[in-house]
Amino acid sequence: MKAVTEQDIRASFANCSKGEAKRLPLPRDLDEQPWDDLDFLGWRDLSAPGRSYIVTERGDELIGVTLRFPSRQRGFLHRSMCSLCLTTHPGSGVSLMTARKTGVAGREGNAVGLYICTDLACSLYVRGKRTAAPGARFKETLTLEEQVERTRTNLDAFLAKLLG
Repeated sequence: MKAVTEQDIRASFANCSKGEAKRLPLPRDLDEQPWDDLDFLGWRDLSAPGRSYIVTERGDELIGVTLRFPSRQRGFLHRSMCSLCLTTHPGSGVSLMTARKTGVAGREGNAVGLYICTDLACSLYVRGKRTAAPGARFKETLTLEEQVERTRTNLDAFLAKLLG
């Protein structure tokens, strides 16, 4: 992913109003992000527990998505493998995050969910730049490039459902 500016990030959000996008907190360390190793920029809202954001390139455009997840997860809401990067995490390292759909469907309350690494560091786990608990990444026969492509494909499938 190429480096993006605060203005580009705010303009990219597809499932919230322009006013909401203008008010949401951005990561303070944008200049320090490992852009070449990111398939998406993801961050949690420290002022609103249960809220996170993802910004990614989709084709030639930048797409931002607001996500929500329950602060306490029990039973069917908990899963230990991320649907994007296939990294496993013990405890609450994976969360069911939901995003309001765009357009009329979103205004009617429809949402799409995805089990994802709670810290949103999928890109770094796939590339071995961040490690989870022992055994969190399965040995795979896929090359690193194929694993990265799978992560991007999984994210794109989620965005396709969200954007309609």
